Amino acid sequence: MKRSPLSMVKETIALALIGLFLYLFIFIDFQELSIDIPGPLLNLNTIFLSIVLEAIPFILLGVFVSALIQVFISEETIKRLLPKNAIIALFPAALLGAIFPICECAIVPVVRRLIKKGMPLHVGVVFLVGAPILNPVVFASTYYAFQSATEIVYARMGLAFILSIIIGFMMYILFKNRDQLKWTRDELVGKGVLDNQQEIGKVKSTFYHASDEFFEMGKYLIFGAFLASLFQTFLDRSLLAELGSSEFIAPGVMMAFAFVLSLCSEADAFVAASFGGTFTAGSLIAFLVYGPMLDLKNTIMLFAFFRAKFVAAFIVVVTILVYISVLVYQQVFV
Repeated sequence: MKRSPLSMVKETIALALIGLFLYLFIFIDFQELSIDIPGPLLNLNTIFLSIVLEAIPFILLGVFVSALIQVFISEETIKRLLPKNAIIALFPAALLGAIFPICECAIVPVVRRLIKKGMPLHVGVVFLVGAPILNPVVFASTYYAFQSATEIVYARMGLAFILSIIIGFMMYILFKNRDQLKWTRDELVGKGVLDNQQEIGKVKSTFYHASDEFFEMGKYLIFGAFLASLFQTFLDRSLLAELGSSEFIAPGVMMAFAFVLSLCSEADAFVAASFGGTFTAGSLIAFLVYGPMLDLKNTIMLFAFFRAKFVAAFIVVVTILVYISVLVYQQVFV
């Protein structure tokens, strides 16, 4: 695979910065340097590092799955496996999300690659919003966190399954199967920069793709994590508690909180459980459903790799449908 000098310089700088970060993180004790750092900044640093370190393993998983799809799965295979009917294709996509243990950090590169390989946009959307919640790891963590309120566990999974199909259907109505990806110049010219795949071998090709995608996704992850840590550090949480008892306001508040916190779906249930005495059951479900579908980290990634009009419509559709579904759930089941 040929790489431009600019690409090599960017990767060298990125590796050097990562190396410097690891060196400072492991070997430098800033307390011994007698640097008086304000408490909020220390808290900001701690939250930022926790978000990044929590997300990086899942990003790595996502980019490797994406690279494997690029190298080993052809467009013809995807088109052959998916039902021809656009509506029927929504259901296997939702079921597929229940198999893969991929969180919202890792799902963006996977869905992006599948769409590039020929998966219809609306089917990719179903996988995008469903997989981070429906997978078995998230079910197990949610069940463990809410052992005394298992109805929240089943409500989370049931609403996620139904909403993923409805959201996919709504995006199909809005965009049909029109291309909404942002393509690089190389992709538009070659539609596959690895035409020399046979020469370098599929294993090397997989690692090339994974490394490229990791650095591409990583910069948006870091930016999103920094914004999320800013909100977490300076947000007045006492205000949330004051709104927690309202049947109509609390779900919206917790959805906003889930967006700002940008927690990994494997761990968000334990945070939600800590609000059990303050917020209504419906608002906890809103937190557990909305956060994995849409948070600050993956929103920045979506804007980076999809067209702005599509992302804006996606945000509006997901937000409205989750909020309405939670209100309906509260009226019917609570």
